[in-house]
Amino acid sequence: MPAPSAASFQASDALLKRRDWLTILVVGIAHAASHFFQLVIPSLYASLGAEFGLDYARLGLLVSAFFVTSGLGQASSGFVVDRVGARPVLWFGLSCFVASGVLIGLANGYAMLFTAAVVAGVGNSVFHPADFSILNKRVSQARLGHAFSTHGLTGSLGWALTPVFITTLTLLFNWRVAAFGAAALVATVLLMTVLARRLLAGDIHEAGGRQGAAGAGQDKPGGRAPGRPDPAQAALPTGVLATIGALAARPALWGAFLFFGMTSVALSAVQNYTIPLLGKLYGLSAVTASTALSGYMVCSALGMIIGGFLVSATPRTERVVGASLCMAGLVLVVLALGWIPAWLAAPMVGLAGLCSGMSGPSRDMLIRSVTPKGALGSVYGLVYSGMDVGAALGPLAFGIMLDAGLGHGPWLAAGAAFAVGALLASLIARAARAPSQAWSKAA
Repeated sequence: MPAPSAASFQASDALLKRRDWLTILVVGIAHAASHFFQLVIPSLYASLGAEFGLDYARLGLLVSAFFVTSGLGQASSGFVVDRVGARPVLWFGLSCFVASGVLIGLANGYAMLFTAAVVAGVGNSVFHPADFSILNKRVSQARLGHAFSTHGLTGSLGWALTPVFITTLTLLFNWRVAAFGAAALVATVLLMTVLARRLLAGDIHEAGGRQGAAGAGQDKPGGRAPGRPDPAQAALPTGVLATIGALAARPALWGAFLFFGMTSVALSAVQNYTIPLLGKLYGLSAVTASTALSGYMVCSALGMIIGGFLVSATPRTERVVGASLCMAGLVLVVLALGWIPAWLAAPMVGLAGLCSGMSGPSRDMLIRSVTPKGALGSVYGLVYSGMDVGAALGPLAFGIMLDAGLGHGPWLAAGAAFAVGALLASLIARAARAPSQAWSKAA
């Protein structure tokens, strides 16, 4: 049998690269839809408050309900992903967003808005387990860092789109049309993922793809020393209860849970209260403040691009995470203390977004370094549920702060939370380099 020619290898590589990037693109767009919907209710705060007579605490409670539901669902949806596959779970999540948008548009009171928030939270719970399961199984090792970078970038772009999309439709029509428009946009994304369903199913590792060979013998980003056991190769016991017990015995995963909780608390301050804070502390108009919030998300996306290259620049990814988060926290503290002129406030918000975005790809590779074989969905579901816990606690707590007249509180707390997140990243990396402490108990 004749040996494959160089031309056939090149053609195969070209097809592999094309498939990788198409998969990354489809997953990224779905991820953008989830981030887009996370800000639909906050972007409607003014309209909903005026329509139904709601204060900041009750508006913040809607967002808290969204993320409490998402956190509870995310921890369990990871196990569903590992057992039934990521693709149907992803479709379910997008369908929940469509239903929630319709409920918001039809809302006749607070109870209906609360129901819509819960439905959206159920939908939001599936994305990190499903997305990262698809990316880890369907994307080659050589492009996995860029896959994580693109995943974070598209999420930030989804956040950036929401204030502009919702505000524009509200000004042109009304807030109900804006909610229906959000539902229609996510329905379009759902249709796209159905049409691209072949890119989202299967495991190229099991199919004999090149990813395993490409990564064999190489040290993974995240600080694992050469020759150490890779946690991704240590399979977990079968069965949901056994898996939960094995994961619970891993300190690195609890550190990751707390890490996401802290960074999410910081992000909730930016997402939910940047607009009123810029107005109160710097006298910026609602339009200018809304543009600054979108600027944070756009700059965060740019930071994700930079972070994708930083992943391959150093194996000590926790250093990238720590430096980026500390810089972002410092900027928010400076904003809270009013040490800058009003004309510089919006650019400083963008700078905070750039710094926080740079940490994203390194963060995801750090989590991958402590993920055991066969538990991609379960681990990502469990640790990312910490993000939902932080996002649930933050809006309500910060809303109470603002109602009590503590105008500096949200940004100061965000700065402190970013600093704690940087410390936790260092502890996670230390656990990844000491597998006997991090995972051997459950191996």
